[in-house]
Amino acid sequence: MEKIKNILEKVRQFLAGSKAELKKVTWPTPKQTLASTSIVIIVVVIVSVFLGIVDFGLTKVVKLVLG
Repeated sequence: MEKIKNILEKVRQFLAGSKAELKKVTWPTPKQTLASTSIVIIVVVIVSVFLGIVDFGLTKVVKLVLG
């Protein structure tokens, strides 16, 4: 029974600490969130296109080398 009390006390302390830390968080505004999301989407598209071109080029080189 004492073991269960210790576990419950640790869980309570964890949740209290988590709540205190969440109060310290500076949450982004909707405008900041939209801007960050847009940047991420643009970077993903650019990297995808780059990797697609590299893949296409390497495929052509391998086909040329292997016949």
